Amino acid sequence: MKKLLIFAFIGLLAQLIDGALGMAYGVTSTTLLLTFGIAPAVASASVHLAEVVTTAASGASHIKFGNVDKQAVFRLIIPGSIGAFLGATFLSNLPGDLVKPYISLFLLLLGIYVLTRFLFKFRTSEEKRGIELTRKQSIPLGLIAGFADATGGGGWGPIATPVLLSRKGMSARKVVGTVDTSEFAIAVSATIGFLISLGWEEVNWLWVGALMIGGIIAAPIAAWLVQKVPAQLMGVLVGGFIILVNARTIVHTWIENDVIYPYIYIGIALIWIVAISYTISKLGAYKNLNKAEDKSLAD
Repeated sequence: MKKLLIFAFIGLLAQLIDGALGMAYGVTSTTLLLTFGIAPAVASASVHLAEVVTTAASGASHIKFGNVDKQAVFRLIIPGSIGAFLGATFLSNLPGDLVKPYISLFLLLLGIYVLTRFLFKFRTSEEKRGIELTRKQSIPLGLIAGFADATGGGGWGPIATPVLLSRKGMSARKVVGTVDTSEFAIAVSATIGFLISLGWEEVNWLWVGALMIGGIIAAPIAAWLVQKVPAQLMGVLVGGFIILVNARTIVHTWIENDVIYPYIYIGIALIWIVAISYTISKLGAYKNLNKAEDKSLAD
């Protein structure tokens, strides 16, 4: 019973992060499940099974709060589903760990760009109402992100979110909601692939159920937060999280001295906190200026 409660908390925490920042349900929950000694394939299968329900709840919540570009969702789900199914059934034995650090390096650079753009160059007037995504752009993005998601236990959000946010004028709220909503189809496809390759008997349904319950509770809370958080602050939060998540992979791959790991993480976290504080103070000053202008006009 104690383990089930822990798994429910894992599902809640993972969905809260994923629903608010557009990534990390798979990464968070798979990592935590592996610490309990669960085999990687079983952990990934359990997470994707839980995601079928949690992503449905998250998508419905984001749609309710107006955080979704439906056209972009439809353009992402077909290539994403194909990539996820192939990754789960035929290609999961490929040495993904060899490629992962280079993908993380690319995403880290995108994260730095997203953070600096929303921190220094963001203008509310530039923000577009929808996500301009052509079929030529959605097909490779969906295939790569879907494949990475199935083989690594998480990757749809960490790849799709920063790539979309790196484009000028993208609404952080719309990107997060769209990526989260489209993830339902990816979770279904990956789950079908895992069930074909692993079989039903490998799945612990109590663990999956606990993850689902935690995710269902967190989904509407996260969608509500996305609607309420200012666009500029949302971009800074997502950008910093992208950097932090991908820095971990790079550090563990290319730096052998594990003594300095905490200092690197603390340094990144401090820079992120400073960026968040600066953005909040900037938004506060802008709000006060608008109040002063409204008051002078009223006088």
